[in-house]
Amino acid sequence: MAYDEDLANRLRELVGGEPGVREQSMFGGLAFLVEGNMAIAVSRQGGVLVRVDPTDSDGLVASTGAEVAVMGGRRMRGWLRVAPEHLQTTRQLATWVQRGVGYARSLPVKGRGRSRR
Repeated sequence: MAYDEDLANRLRELVGGEPGVREQSMFGGLAFLVEGNMAIAVSRQGGVLVRVDPTDSDGLVASTGAEVAVMGGRRMRGWLRVAPEHLQTTRQLATWVQRGVGYARSLPVKGRGRSRR
């Protein structure tokens, strides 16, 4: 299943003015990276995958329609799946974009040509 192009375009509109943002195809979806760190991605499974502070995961799951992402059979705190029905309005989507971009900006910059020692 391919990712939702309309959702990808909505994300582009919201992150278009952000400095240091680039798109990258990942795992059959489309990720938006901030200074090399994934912030949010349109998932091929539907909805988005959002990177958040792991210490906020449980609270966000309890107070929103998000679920902790499961990758390789393992629950991944700090990675939340948000289903399409929770992203219908620009405000709903923008809230998740702000969370993902904000957290990605708090991480060390990953760049091309950086030494991997």
